[in-house]
Amino acid sequence: MADPQHDDAEIRKRRIVFRAWHRGTREMDLLLGRFAEKFVDNLSEPEIASLERLMEVPDPDLYNWIVGAASAPAEYDDPLLQRIRAFHIKLGDAAS
Repeated sequence: MADPQHDDAEIRKRRIVFRAWHRGTREMDLLLGRFAEKFVDNLSEPEIASLERLMEVPDPDLYNWIVGAASAPAEYDDPLLQRIRAFHIKLGDAAS
């Protein structure tokens, strides 16, 4: 018998990955899409909620927070945003 809670969690994770890859700007698609694809299965419920909240932020603001061009407001500057920043830096290092 299928577990409805597990099914709901899987659907939610698939939606997150889809939304992360379809932001509207290619730069954000690459940053969030790659992060979500790699980590969404291992995120805790609070981290998933944080990622969903971050994805509501307009692309220019979120992009600037991730690349360090602007400081994120305290309510968004949480451990998950820091993980996304670190992932972005790692990707940049790998591309060099």
